[in-house]
Parts: sequence; C-alpha cells; structure tokens
Amino acid sequence: MDDVRTIADRVEIEALRGEFSDAVMMRDYDRIASLFTPDGVLRMPDIPVELTGPDEIRAWGGQVRAHVEFLVQNTHPGIIRLDGDTATGRAHMSEVGRARDGRQGLNFAIYHDRYPAHR
Repeated sequence: MDDVRTIADRVEIEALRGEFSDAVMMRDYDRIASLFTPDGVLRMPDIPVELTGPDEIRAWGGQVRAHVEFLVQNTHPGIIRLDGDTATGRAHMSEVGRARDGRQGLNFAIYHDRYPAHR
C-alpha cells in the first residue's frame, strides 16, 4: 500500500506543478492563489517580491495583468523528494514574456518548493 501512496503523492505533486505553470501562462492569479496554503509563500527575489497566502498572491496578480501582455513558461520536471507527510521539490524554468509597454525578456529561474500533506 505504501508504494501506491508514494505513486499517488508524486502524481498529485506533478499535477500541482502543471496547474501552477498553466495558471501563470493564463495569468489566472485566482487559480495560482488557490494552489497555496494560507501560510504558503511565493518568493521572487530578483523582482523582488515575497507574497504570503492566497490573498496577497491574488492581489499582486491583479497588478501583473495590467503590465504583462503574455508569458510562456517551460518548466523541467525536476525532482521530488518525499519524506513522510511532506515533500520538497526543485524544478528549472525558462520563460519568455512581453510587457504592455513593449519591453520583452527571457527569464530563467529555479523553483524550490515545499509541499505539506494535503489529504
């Protein structure tokens, strides 16, 4: 039974990662916010932004939509490490985007994630 739970945990985490990347590209900050626990933190140190909880993420997303025309994000599957009722993960990401003022860029980042049990 533990093998089935381990497989299910990995599948659920991969689905969560896919939801996050899709929501970023669709600029759906309500959906992004729904993926975080109340004490979950979204950090983007080079912007710099640190948002805690779904409400801050949702509010910040409202500002992003006004400035970003599009984002296309590609995320490598990376790694997942399961440890009892928690897990950690790391994924490498590249992203192209264009701001509404015409600026454009290529961004590279590494996601360092912690996944609490959510059953």
